[in-house]
Order: sequence, then structure tokens, then C-alpha cells
Amino acid sequence: MPYNQGRAKARDRGNVLGRLEFMSLNQPLRNNNGSSGSNNDNNGRGASRRAANQGRYHQNQQAEHQPEPGEPSKERKDPTRLPEEDCMQLNPSFKGIAINSLLAIDIHLSKRLGVCVNTTSSWGSVRSVFTLLALTGHGITWIFGTLVCLTRSNTLAGQEVLVNLLLALILDILTVAGVQKLVKRKGPWEMTPGFLDYVAMDVYSFPAAHASRAAMVSKFLLSHLVLAVPLRILLVVWAFLVGLSRVLLGRNHVTDMACGFALGLLHFSLVETVWLSSNACQTLISIGTLSWSPFG
Repeated sequence: MPYNQGRAKARDRGNVLGRLEFMSLNQPLRNNNGSSGSNNDNNGRGASRRAANQGRYHQNQQAEHQPEPGEPSKERKDPTRLPEEDCMQLNPSFKGIAINSLLAIDIHLSKRLGVCVNTTSSWGSVRSVFTLLALTGHGITWIFGTLVCLTRSNTLAGQEVLVNLLLALILDILTVAGVQKLVKRKGPWEMTPGFLDYVAMDVYSFPAAHASRAAMVSKFLLSHLVLAVPLRILLVVWAFLVGLSRVLLGRNHVTDMACGFALGLLHFSLVETVWLSSNACQTLISIGTLSWSPFG
């Protein structure tokens, strides 16, 4: 009996799910099945569309990075990498810092010393004086004066000195013009070179042509002329003022003037090394005056 009662209770418990109120729980509705199927279809279509779009994007990226048939193959560059000029150097060298600091000081000091740049400057009233002083160190002025003295000289020693001085002036002009053309450094102020500057090829700032010429000429005259002490001091002061006048006029930097003085002394040493003798100078004078004869 107890066994039969247990089986009956289990049978009744199983029949509970078969009642009417529990039928909806056992059998899913048709509408829900239809909606879930449509959602699955829509999800499948969206996934396929995304996959197709991603495939087209990757194909376009590969086509952009591939070189054209007519162009030579080049190394691929990372598009996220910035150019070197846009990147900040976080650990510059001590040499670079020192050079940049010296250039900044040079530019600042040269602008401060440009007191005769124009007539409205602080020293604008004496601008014409410094312009005339700078003209005394111009290459055209010294070449013309040397040629005039050479035509009026009657001694062999005087002609020898003047011919070597003329060659030293030509060497100075050509060397300074060549260095200026290579460096192409402009002055501290935006100024247009004059007509004589273009003739003497003194267009750029570094090195200072007037300072180089004044140093070479003063050293040359001190070595080959017998002058009194006051005149020797005056000659040195003149050379320094000629170089300084170009800085005051805003044509050169301070470092341009210093390098010009050093280059002028170098030109003098070179001329002294290759000094032309009196016979060679007479030959050059004869060629210049069209009176030279190879059989004379």
C-alpha cells in the first residue's frame, strides 16, 4: 500500500504540468518564434555587412601603400612618425647649446650696437660720418688708389710694394666674396646692399669684407712703410673703426667683424709668403701697360 500511494503522488505531480494554466509555459508562442527568427536574420545581415566593409577598408589601405608599377620601390614610412624638424630634441649636445647661445648673444649685441642704421636711430645724426669712414675701407677705393699711386711711382721699390699690395687686395676681395657666397649670412638688419657693394661682391655679412681689408692693409703698410709712432697708432685705430663702422651701420654682426680681422691677417701672411720680386713686378707692369716683349 505505501508503495502504491508513492507512485500515485508522483503521477499526480507529473500531471500538474499538463493542466491548462501551465500549457503556455510548456509550448512557446508562434509570434515569439517568428520575431526571434527575424532578429537573428537581421543580426546575421548586419554582421555580414560589417565584415564586407572591413574587407574593403583593408583592401584600400593595402592599395594605398603599394607603389605604382612605373615608380621605383621605396621604403615604407610610418604615417604616424613626425618629420625630424617637428620633433623636439630632448637631449641636445653641449656643443649645440654653446653655439646657439653664442649666436643669440651675437645677434642681440649686434642689434644693440646698430645705432646708425638710419637717420632716426639714436646716433642717426652722425650716420654720414660712419658711412664715409666705411667708404675708406671699401675694396674699390683701395684698388683705385693703388693703381693711381702705381702709375705715379718712379722707383722700383715703390712699384714692388704697390704691385704686391694690389695683388693682396684682389686676393682679399675674391676670398671674402667666395666665403660670403658659401655661408650666405645676412646682416642683423634687413638692408639692401649698395651699388659699390655689388661691384666689390660684398653682398652678405660673414665675413666682414671691410674689416678684413682694413686689417690686411694696415698690417701691410706697417710692415713696408717707415712711419712715425703716432701714424702707426692712427693706422691701427683706423682699421678698428672701419670694421666697427659696419656694425654701427647695421651691415655686419660682431662675429663677422672679428672673423674679418682674422681673415685679413691671414691674407697678409699669405702675401708675405708668395711675395713677388722686383723683376716679376716689372714684368706684370709691362704686361699691364702693353709694353711687355718676351724677347726684351
